[in-house]
Amino acid sequence: MRILLVEDESTLRAQLRAGLQEAGYAVDEADNGRDAQHLGETEAFDAVVLDLGLPVLDGLTVLQRWRAGGRTMPVLILTARDSWHEKVAGIDAGADDYLAKPFHMEELLARMRALIRRAQGLASPLLQCGALALDTRSGRVTVAGQPVNLTSHEYRLLAYLMHRPGQVVSRTELTEHLYAQDFDRDSNTIEVFIGRLRRKLPPTAIETVRGLGYRLMAAA
Repeated sequence: MRILLVEDESTLRAQLRAGLQEAGYAVDEADNGRDAQHLGETEAFDAVVLDLGLPVLDGLTVLQRWRAGGRTMPVLILTARDSWHEKVAGIDAGADDYLAKPFHMEELLARMRALIRRAQGLASPLLQCGALALDTRSGRVTVAGQPVNLTSHEYRLLAYLMHRPGQVVSRTELTEHLYAQDFDRDSNTIEVFIGRLRRKLPPTAIETVRGLGYRLMAAA
């Protein structure tokens, strides 16, 4: 999953980036509203963490322009603790959730997981597809109750597919959502990790749809 982090305070931004990356997210950053608007309009993100008090262009304007342009990615806004009017304005502008500063990283991560799930119409933090299960809270993957050990890249790829069971997902979409903008997106990377996942999962779990991409199927 790929996150856009928009925060102008460098220390907080570094802390948030580290926490998000440790949780397995690919992270792109912006420290002002102009760059944030451009990234949100031109790149594919699964969710956005957006501070409202930004230089050059304020976060509320950025959010309004995204929504006016048809960008629908979930947005979590960061507000000052007592600024209830910011929360109201942010929600009315199209934000999906808000978090008041200061906050615990664990709460931000829990809210991000929920936003990403809800964007795909999923309610439970435990994602299941046949015998395959992925707990988004712990990062634990099992097949028929038996644990499966995955690398961070394998886990991110599987998690993206688990959020879209039965849907055909193209290689381009996977590349756009699993890697940050500055990552070397080698054309064979996705195929390599698909091959590794197939060796660890039931043989029919990941179906290749010729010319289109991959589809996660319920497997015994």
